[in-house]
Amino acid sequence: MKQIPHDIAELLDAEATRLNAPAFIDDDPVQFPRRFSSQRDIEAAALLCATIAWGKREMICRNCNRMLALMDNKPAEYIMDGTFEELRPEDNIHRTFFNANLQHWLRGLRRIFERYGTVEGLAEARGVAGEDAPAWALAAALNEELAAANDGCRDSRCLPQNLQSTALKRLNMALRWLVRRDGIVDLGIWTALTPAQLYIPLDVHVGNTARDLGLIERCSNDRKAVEQLTAALRTLRPDDPTFYDYALFGIGIEGKKV
Repeated sequence: MKQIPHDIAELLDAEATRLNAPAFIDDDPVQFPRRFSSQRDIEAAALLCATIAWGKREMICRNCNRMLALMDNKPAEYIMDGTFEELRPEDNIHRTFFNANLQHWLRGLRRIFERYGTVEGLAEARGVAGEDAPAWALAAALNEELAAANDGCRDSRCLPQNLQSTALKRLNMALRWLVRRDGIVDLGIWTALTPAQLYIPLDVHVGNTARDLGLIERCSNDRKAVEQLTAALRTLRPDDPTFYDYALFGIGIEGKKV
């Protein structure tokens, strides 16, 4: 792994410190799991809101609000009482994500809560922390549980199915919320994984910014790119590489000059 130049490291640290602040919360979907205190509510809100976190942040936040309102802002209770089966499958939630997709997720979460207590319980039962790539191991476990709860059917709009190649951006985002625990933006309620085991949530903007900064050379925003980028950032903060997710967001989305 080549050394990140001093000036780039300084820029990353400055931007990450600037954005990893309470003011970040109000315009970001991280606000939604932060509304809750019970672990099941937090996990459900984190996974579901991360699932629809693509596109403009304003639209994402608006539709996260609408989705949680469908559940009377009591997601765990709503999941366990099965009321979601009354939703009209064809109604839209966010872009290409519909009630049918939401129902698929909620059936799976109900099964997980019944069998393992929490999603973290699933991660512990499957030994996710001992895997080389915990996020992808968790995705595989989640896909199995969702399929089992949906008569064997799988749904790529809930979770990617191509785990050998996917960047797994949305699950990596949810895991950042659930695992990072510096007491500022992310909730850090899980102990099944450590911040050192997290991966950067890689989207188009983050990928382009990382290339502009010389952090990665790979052209595709795929799993290998995520692994390469996270490995580079671990040279700066081995115990907390996704701290720099804030920096890459700020430089990319906010149009900061590289």
